[in-house]
Amino acid sequence: MNKTVEILPDQPALVARALELILSKLETAIEQRGQFTIALSGGSTPKPLYEAIANQKLPWDKIHVFWGDERYVPSDHPDSNELMTRRAWLNHVDIPAANIHPVPTLEANPELAAAKYEQHLKEFFNSPGVEFPVLDVILLGMGDDAHTASLFPHTEALKVRDRLITVGNKDGNPRISFTYPFINSARSVIFLVAGANKRPALAQVFAPIADDFAYPSRLIQPQGKLWWLLDAAAGLELQT
Repeated sequence: MNKTVEILPDQPALVARALELILSKLETAIEQRGQFTIALSGGSTPKPLYEAIANQKLPWDKIHVFWGDERYVPSDHPDSNELMTRRAWLNHVDIPAANIHPVPTLEANPELAAAKYEQHLKEFFNSPGVEFPVLDVILLGMGDDAHTASLFPHTEALKVRDRLITVGNKDGNPRISFTYPFINSARSVIFLVAGANKRPALAQVFAPIADDFAYPSRLIQPQGKLWWLLDAAAGLELQT
């Protein structure tokens, strides 16, 4: 793992740096493999990033969009990560519908939805065996409890190591989520973290020794490059 921590002055600078990284990874991926695969996160922090991506002139037919986690709600529900992304980005560009890979949330139960999304990923990446598919970029956020994707502290989802997709749980509400080993298979993982409320969790995530199951973001140690992009409010205590 190759880890870089950058502390940016404010959220606009955070978004600008994330956009710069994504465009660089996109260019390399298309040059080397003919397509770019990215998994998105939800929440308020990445929304301006998605709006910025929508303003770029990009080879949309070569870009494939996935989601690292999703609330188990219909795609037109106000809490849907897919809906937020479509409104901020995907509805404004000429990306083929087949290049958008939303999480299924209308199955009989969340476990079936997780299995269906996993099967879709395996078929897309042509990886039927035990090896995990490799995405070019996975975007992540972090909650003030150090959860990432829908991998919450002390939940069963953190124990899943042999699957791509699992069912997370937030206050009794199911969510579909990438597993941490699948996240760790990515070429690049980019955390976007903003706000002073994240400092206590960040202190534990960056501590030499702490409980991974209490602070799940510690489990994210990709085989590729790991970027932590923090605004000044979040990263204040990490500055040297």
